[in-house]
Amino acid sequence: MIDTKAIEEHIRGILIALGDDPDREGLKETPQRVARMYEEVFEGMNYTNHEIAEMFNKTFEEDLNEHNQDIVFVKDIDAFSYCEHHMALMYDMKISVAYIPNGKVIGLSKIARICDMVTKRLQLQERIGSDIADIISEVTGSEDVAVFIEAKHSCMSARGIRNTGAKTYSRTLRGRFEKEPYLLGGMM
Repeated sequence: MIDTKAIEEHIRGILIALGDDPDREGLKETPQRVARMYEEVFEGMNYTNHEIAEMFNKTFEEDLNEHNQDIVFVKDIDAFSYCEHHMALMYDMKISVAYIPNGKVIGLSKIARICDMVTKRLQLQERIGSDIADIISEVTGSEDVAVFIEAKHSCMSARGIRNTGAKTYSRTLRGRFEKEPYLLGGMM
């Protein structure tokens, strides 16, 4: 579990290290506010991929034939996360998830909830896609999963190179999507 008291102490120390006074009016409650924020935005760190799959494992049995070519595709799920290298924000993130049902389908809102929980960790964009694919596969029983992510990284836009227009794209392809990428057609 997230130790909010330790976060408060460390944020107070950071404020001092920055040369500011943590007891001045504008900063008095900052350590507590940051601890509450971290508890919220890093909630996913409390759970393994398997535990997230168990949280959102509501599926519906479908009468699909074994040669089914139907693809479930949810595009442009809004999300944000924090890069584990700089603890910098990954923002304007759009996550798209596709899978080929294997006898059951997952509720569409559950796909967005899985994406939300996975992004609430210190992450790499590439791992976000892999984690989502693993969870979707576990919940649906389908090995045919694809995850596409587009995001801006504040470690590139707000510091260092300060390139505000750069976007990072990543894709995770599993099963038939890896072997037969044409299945996605013009979806991306």
